[in-house]
Amino acid sequence: MKSVGLVVEYNPFHNGHKYHIDQARIQTNAEIVIAVMSGSFLQRGEPALLAKWQRTKMALNAGVDLVVELPYAFSVQTAKTFATGAIRILTELGCDSLHFGSEAGQIEPFNTLVHYMKQHKTEYDLFVQKALKQGMSYPAASAAAFTQLNQLDRLLPLSKPNNILGFHYVQAINEQQAPLIPYTTKRLHADYHDAEIGAGSIASATSIRNAIAQGDPFTQVVPEETAFLLKKYQEKHHFFHQWEAYFPFLQHKVLSSSLADISKIAECEEGIEHRVIETGLTATSVEDWLTKLKTKRYTRTRLQRLFAHLLTGTTKEELQHIHKQEPMNYIRLLGMTELGKTYLNQHKKQLTVPLVTRQAELKQYHTAGACDLRTSQCYWLASKPKELATRLLDEYKQPPIYLKKP
Repeated sequence: MKSVGLVVEYNPFHNGHKYHIDQARIQTNAEIVIAVMSGSFLQRGEPALLAKWQRTKMALNAGVDLVVELPYAFSVQTAKTFATGAIRILTELGCDSLHFGSEAGQIEPFNTLVHYMKQHKTEYDLFVQKALKQGMSYPAASAAAFTQLNQLDRLLPLSKPNNILGFHYVQAINEQQAPLIPYTTKRLHADYHDAEIGAGSIASATSIRNAIAQGDPFTQVVPEETAFLLKKYQEKHHFFHQWEAYFPFLQHKVLSSSLADISKIAECEEGIEHRVIETGLTATSVEDWLTKLKTKRYTRTRLQRLFAHLLTGTTKEELQHIHKQEPMNYIRLLGMTELGKTYLNQHKKQLTVPLVTRQAELKQYHTAGACDLRTSQCYWLASKPKELATRLLDEYKQPPIYLKKP
């Protein structure tokens, strides 16, 4: 069976995601859609609005056949590392192609830029280092370096978030010599950073999260199943996972840790640990803390990833160890349809890494398993104290979601 891979977060799943799935099938003639999805914490350092199990259900109901988890060590990372992990997994699962949404909407500029950058890597690295010394953040320095190299930014604007991710997907395919053919489709209407839901049936995930937080209507821009699952989740848990719910735990972690211990945390560089502690003494919320910490070099996204690592106790040494492991230590299965199960049964013998179906199995996989186990448990700290033990036990016992078509 011909398969196409998607790299997703679904925070939450909306009509634009449904369009992406449909376009992936059409453009690649795939019978099977496989999604590699971030788990409890996302690429921009945020906790997922609702648990991976509900997001898996949303995906399966919308046409995805197989959902596997992108490990924390790759999901809460820069675009390059995020893409590296996702492409490794899709390759391991035998995908024929990769499909992603982008602002460019055509695959040729991505292939051209990857080839060009391979030829001019030394120049690019020098431009980046120069920009960093001038106080730029790494994303801004990278974008500036791309622009300076023969004005290729005109061909593929890397100021756009999905173009950046797309470039790194294609670059990872090239570097890993993965047998994946890349495809892209243009994002419709809504911009990634749009804060409000506009007219029509397509809106950004950011605007949907804002509408949910403010109690504004949003059901016109999400599938019926998404709206249903969001309602049920709130009724059951009485909250959605957002940074403010973790503020007391994050503040306690920082104020009760030594300067040396904080300096070992991933993303903690250039002495930022001093400012983290100083501002932590006066911060009244996560938002206030981020505002006090934000600089040209330390963007909001980078600080959110630092906060995620602080909350979960994830160190630089731990991530470096995991990133060196090739192939991946394991693949965590989150959900499948009947068709996805058939595909998986056909490809199981070809897998070179174990397939994990329950959280309890993670204990077997040392550093990588311990990282995923710990971070998924920390995600539930936002629960009410009386409910925390139940949530942790539910997570521990949860099998993959199996969707049988009626």
